Amino acid sequence: MVSRFTQWTLDVRDPARMAAFWSAALGYEIDADGQHLRPPADAGPGALTVWLQPGGGDKRSKNRAHPDLYAPDGHVAEEVDRLVTLGATRTDVGQTGDEGFTVLADPEGNEFCLIHHPWRR
Repeated sequence: MVSRFTQWTLDVRDPARMAAFWSAALGYEIDADGQHLRPPADAGPGALTVWLQPGGGDKRSKNRAHPDLYAPDGHVAEEVDRLVTLGATRTDVGQTGDEGFTVLADPEGNEFCLIHHPWRR
């Protein structure tokens, strides 16, 4: 027996703001409660749901865990620009510049990466 990932949960201060950002970033739908995000029908059977858990305090250091995203169309620079337009910021967590990813932070400062060449099964 093994476990499988089903949901990504993020503690947030402003669920509405974060739901707007993450739903636009991922193309997810916001549930009526305003805190759960559901993947679109074309996301595939293993797509994670997202729960934006209210009550997160101020962020003080680098996340110990973060999501890695990719641009399905392969246009990494355009996707970085789109995410920044939505409210993400480029952030430095000690990367050298030779990595195969771009580090960004959501509107509350939570890091995530846009992988340049995702691993394929």
